Amino acid sequence: MRIVIGADHAGFDAKERLKKFLQKLGHDVTDFGCYSVEPVDFPDIALLVSEAVRRKEFDRAVLVDGFNGAMPLAANKVHGIRAVAAYDTISARFAAAHEDCNVLCLGGKTHGELALEEMIKVWLNTPFEGGKYQKRLDKITAIEQKCY
Repeated sequence: MRIVIGADHAGFDAKERLKKFLQKLGHDVTDFGCYSVEPVDFPDIALLVSEAVRRKEFDRAVLVDGFNGAMPLAANKVHGIRAVAAYDTISARFAAAHEDCNVLCLGGKTHGELALEEMIKVWLNTPFEGGKYQKRLDKITAIEQKCY
């Protein structure tokens, strides 16, 4: 799978570990930054990653910030992006099964390495259930297409 990963400075350390983890699983991983713990503006990274997924340059994405609030806020502003904040394996499973999440958002400072890895594994290995969930996603798409 082609996966793009990005983080702000608070998620940098976790992103570096998760990038290696995803590569060990056999995924083709591209890093869109940030590249150090120097402060950056999270919307810039979220936009780069989300637009690349929207253009279908990548199959999925992982965004990491400090506590898992900022990245989903920004990523979900991009049409076609379904960024979900996962806090445990249950929320990671529902993100895939119910929301057909294409951008998984994680908190680099709120979870340890093993917990983050387990959330990613569950998300990647859980198929979208479709059915009533697709109907709900279609309503979200309709909201995105409204002109305000």
